Amino acid sequence: MTQNILILIAEKLLSDGIASVNSAEIGQKALSRMDVFRVSHIPVVNENRYLGLVSDKLIYDLNITDKAIETQLDKLDTSHAHKTQHIFEVAIMMYKLKLSVLPVLDDDHYYLGAITLYDLARRFAKLFSLQEIGAVVVLEMNVFNYSMVEISQIVESNHIKILSFFLDRKPGTQTLDVILKLDKDDLSALIPAFMRYDYTVKAVYFDNSELSDLYKDRFEQFMKFMNL
Repeated sequence: MTQNILILIAEKLLSDGIASVNSAEIGQKALSRMDVFRVSHIPVVNENRYLGLVSDKLIYDLNITDKAIETQLDKLDTSHAHKTQHIFEVAIMMYKLKLSVLPVLDDDHYYLGAITLYDLARRFAKLFSLQEIGAVVVLEMNVFNYSMVEISQIVESNHIKILSFFLDRKPGTQTLDVILKLDKDDLSALIPAFMRYDYTVKAVYFDNSELSDLYKDRFEQFMKFMNL
C-alpha cells in the first residue's frame, strides 16, 4: 500500500477535537456537544468501547433530554467505519445514511475517533485539487460520446493540464456531465477548441482576478452566446 493510499483511509481522516459522550450522560449533554461541533450526531463511548451514535432527532423523539442515554442504548445507530476503509467508502456511507459524524473503529472494535462531514468535504477539496488556482469546466454530452482520451488531448493541446475530473450521469437519462478541474484560468483557446469538436460547454467557473479586462469581456460575451 503506497503512502498516497494510506492517507486516504479512515484512520487518517479523523477530525480534530470531535468529542464523544458517555452512556451515563443525559441527552442534553449530547445536544450541547452537538451544538459546539455543529453536528447532528455524537458517538456514545464508554472507556474506548463504541456503543453507537445518538442524534438530536433521536434524543427528542425518545424524550431523553434529562435522562441517561444508556436507558435507550438499543435505539442507537451502530454505524461505523473500519480504520482501513477508503475515503470513497466513508463518503458513500455518510451520504447514504445521512450522517454528520462517522465513528472509526480498530480491529478490536475500539473507538479511535470520528470523521465529520465538514472535514471530509475539506479533504475531498484537497484531494481533487479544488483549492488550486485554475478554472472548472463542465461539459455536457451523451454518455455514448464520452471519451476521456479525446477530452484530454483537446485540453493538453492547448497547454493546459487536467488536475482532476468527475462524471455526473443524470438519473434515468443518457446525459453525462464531465466536470474538469484545470490548472489554468485562461480558457480563450480551449473553449473554442471544445466547440470545434462539437462539445457542449455547460458551465465555466474561474477566478476573475486572473483575467485581463479584455479577456473577461470576451468571455462574458461568449457565455451569453452559449446561454449560460
